Amino acid sequence: MIERSGVSAAMSRAEALAWLAETFDRAGLEEPGREARLALCEAGGLRASALIASPEAALGEPAASRLADLAARRAAGEPLSKIAGRREFWGLTLIVSPDVLDPRPETETLIETALKLIGARRRARLRILDLGVGSGAILCALLTECPAALGLGVDASPAAVAIASRNVEACGLAARAEIRLGSWTQGVEGPFDLIVSNPPYIRSADIEALQREVRDFDPRLALDGGADGLDAYRAILPASVGLLAPGGRLIVEVGAGQGGDVLGLAARLGFVHGETRRDLAGIERVVIGERPA
Repeated sequence: MIERSGVSAAMSRAEALAWLAETFDRAGLEEPGREARLALCEAGGLRASALIASPEAALGEPAASRLADLAARRAAGEPLSKIAGRREFWGLTLIVSPDVLDPRPETETLIETALKLIGARRRARLRILDLGVGSGAILCALLTECPAALGLGVDASPAAVAIASRNVEACGLAARAEIRLGSWTQGVEGPFDLIVSNPPYIRSADIEALQREVRDFDPRLALDGGADGLDAYRAILPASVGLLAPGGRLIVEVGAGQGGDVLGLAARLGFVHGETRRDLAGIERVVIGERPA
């Protein structure tokens, strides 16, 4: 029988997996079996194939100690990425912490959109601006795909600037990227070929209803978009008009149901060829605007 009060070094991997799945099920996590496999691999430094090949192998120390702590934190709602201190995004392994928004798969829609719009210019010496750079996920992904591009990332959080700087360095992009502390476009000089942003867009009144993984473990600065969720766009879009080169594009991530409002704001500011792109869930996730040539 599995000791329900905790884990021990003598436990087999199969027993630890069962204990984790039950613990996470009681905690109300979705897909507790999947969560259990990920947690055990993280705590034991294992590949998923090792769980299949050697289920009866003893857990051992220090994996048992790490697993007990990890299980308690994950059951309390802390994302595994924040516990591990890293997140996979666009094939890159990025450092994450409680000070930055956890990069999520839907944000890859922004990367895909940008690369399609850049098209044959991918190897040109483009200038890219990332507003609210956070972990640096978007900027690192774009600079990795555009090997001659130069990037500037701006964030109002000193802690986020530190994390983004570490990720830029770890991805081998430090020679082509600058990470700067600042409020949106303050002190930024153009022109840029591409401006991207995943700004805070949750309505203030809706934050308490978010999943606890988001509400309790992502920084509120990266979530709270004001009363209607659109405050950041009112700051970003007007300033971006003057920072883009003629024909340059602005691409921003938006929340569900916000695409029309952000498109309307862009049109009133003089952006042309406005359109939206949907993520894999079918939600309008990205708004595009172009500065007239």
